[in-house]
Amino acid sequence: MNGPGSTITIFIPGPLREYCNGASKLPSSAPNVRAALEELETNHPALHRNVCDETGAVRRHINIFVNDSHMRDRDGLDTALVPGDEVIILPSVSGGREWLSA
Repeated sequence: MNGPGSTITIFIPGPLREYCNGASKLPSSAPNVRAALEELETNHPALHRNVCDETGAVRRHINIFVNDSHMRDRDGLDTALVPGDEVIILPSVSGGREWLSA
């Protein structure tokens, strides 16, 4: 890494922390989202397998935000990262309560 203040922070949700030694956030100096995910593949392969499929694509039930924008609304995996950016990995939440009629 390039030094203090030159990194981005990857936030890890609770359900995925077991795959990165319990870390809630990880530093990175990646220039874009794709490179950040490649760092995860190298440093935390189990975490990477839960975020990306075997082709390297982000799994469909995982959302990745850069600051407050979804990467799909920017440049996808090629979304540029600059020091101070926050990358948030956010699993989709679905399900709910079955509706019962009285």
